[in-house]
Amino acid sequence: QVQVVESGGGLVQPGGSLTLSCTVSGTTASKYAMGWYRQAPGKQRESVATVFSSGTTTYADSVKGRFTISREDPKNTTYLQINDAKSEDTAVYYCKVTITPRNYWGQGIQVTVSS
Repeated sequence: QVQVVESGGGLVQPGGSLTLSCTVSGTTASKYAMGWYRQAPGKQRESVATVFSSGTTTYADSVKGRFTISREDPKNTTYLQINDAKSEDTAVYYCKVTITPRNYWGQGIQVTVSS
C-alpha cells in the first residue's frame, strides 16, 4: 500500500526559511512525479511546485524565486525549501505523488508564517 508522509512544518517568521519533506513508501515504481500543494483557510487547494522523474520542475508564479523543490530518489523523498516566507504562504501543505494513473496524497502539514 502506497503511503505518503509529510514532515517539517511549523511556525516561521516573515522572511525566514523552512524545509518540508515528503517520503513515499510501499511502491516499487521507478518513475513518478512528486508535487506540493497548499490550501489556505477559505481558499481552494493550489499547486505550489512539482518535480518530475526527469528532474524537470515547475512552480506557481507566487513562489518562483523563493521556493525550491528537489528530490532524492534513493530515499523516495522530495523536499520543498521555503525562503523569504510571507504571511500569504500560511497554509496546510500537501504532498502528492503521481504513479500513473493514480495520485496519492499525504495528510497535510501546517505552515504558519507569523512574527
